[in-house]
Amino acid sequence: MTAAPTARTGTGPGPRTAVVIGGGLAGVTAALTLADAGLRVTLAEARPRLGGLAFSFRRGELSVDNGQHVFLRCCTAYQWFLDRIGARDLVTVQRRLDVPVLDAATGRLGRIGRSALPVPLHLAASLTRYPHLSLRERASVGRAALALRGLDLADPALDGTDFGSWLARHGQSARTVEALWDLVGVATLNAVAGDASLGLAAMVFKTGLLSDPAAADIGWATAPLGDLHDGRARKALDAAGVRVLTRTRAAAVTAGAAGGWEVAVQTGPGRGEQLDAAAVVLAVPQHEAHDLLPDGALQDPEKLLRIGTAPILNVHVIYDRQVLDRPFLAALGTPVQWVFDRTKSSGLTGGGQYLALSQSAAAGDIDLPVAALRDRYLPELRRLLPAARDAEVRDFFVTRERTATFAPAPGVAALRPGPATRATGVFLAGAWTATGWPATMESAVRSGLGAAREALTVLGLPYGSGVPEAA
Repeated sequence: MTAAPTARTGTGPGPRTAVVIGGGLAGVTAALTLADAGLRVTLAEARPRLGGLAFSFRRGELSVDNGQHVFLRCCTAYQWFLDRIGARDLVTVQRRLDVPVLDAATGRLGRIGRSALPVPLHLAASLTRYPHLSLRERASVGRAALALRGLDLADPALDGTDFGSWLARHGQSARTVEALWDLVGVATLNAVAGDASLGLAAMVFKTGLLSDPAAADIGWATAPLGDLHDGRARKALDAAGVRVLTRTRAAAVTAGAAGGWEVAVQTGPGRGEQLDAAAVVLAVPQHEAHDLLPDGALQDPEKLLRIGTAPILNVHVIYDRQVLDRPFLAALGTPVQWVFDRTKSSGLTGGGQYLALSQSAAAGDIDLPVAALRDRYLPELRRLLPAARDAEVRDFFVTRERTATFAPAPGVAALRPGPATRATGVFLAGAWTATGWPATMESAVRSGLGAAREALTVLGLPYGSGVPEAA
């Protein structure tokens, strides 16, 4: 194949130049942090937009998020990111954790919530009244939570076993796992307990539910994700002086003849450019990072190829009337996991309602035809929501992210690299890197902060004041 002709941006990398490859949350975070420290930054993104896997698109008159994304009050790095791009006004956070949980088999509604009491008493009242578990099961949850709280997250042995086995050893019934542990774990880890690393699961529950009474209060975007992660992010990058190249794919990262690094990018059919940089941040998925890393950058680069991926399916249903009377709910006894009202944020008018079903750990459904998914999920919504039984479905469509997250399987911690590599000046970012978090928006932002901090350290520049420390 004939290489695209390239144009050079300069004769060599200045000591204050950086290239960030990838315009998701990790890449945008790294680019902003490096630019704030005084570097001249170029950000290259293959897609025509920023935002990575948390984006929006147009469908007729609607703004559709590719998937429902939420964050918790304990996600401090992501909230810093929102402030940095000037998007705090486009999100909301619950005053106190409140998750309605509806059992499709019985029609009974329960709630997971918290009080202002200290940890772990803040959950006691909610657990005591939780109708989807027996009295004995509720008592067993309390004992397991105390045992979970006592785990040392720094212990590498936690990553060697699965969360499901640990729960079974601590007296958790199959019903308890379904009605509580997986209710939270599947949504945050993108895996059922039996397929998830104990280390990552312990991190989720200890940080979200057992660290601070307010830690698990849920936040979400009240506008299309594209308004945040593309629109506001692009304005922030422009204001910081970052050169943003969309529809630009990185082809190679090689050592520069004058020092530093040369990044060959393809800017269109038969067109290319060569970017010189003292620092390069690869903020791309693990397989793409593997292909771009210079030789010798990692001791065992094949580890990146052993980090698996997990899918998320989102089912979108437009009804002719309101059928859900709350912002969201979680469901039991049905294939439906979480249902969100996206009417206002999508721009839907005319009295209908737009529901989005977020289906994590969706390997069994991800490749089903739309017709099969319609036959599977619409009857379940009628079971859950009585008002849907007489409602007309105006539209039904699905969005599929086959590689939405890395698979949080036991042993994954040993495969996740940190931000620094053995190639001085080349760094890694992405939710799949060693942030200590599962594949969330928080992990992505933390990874970008970590890569920027490492880059600034190598360049002998200070890490900006007011920027949170990465994990």
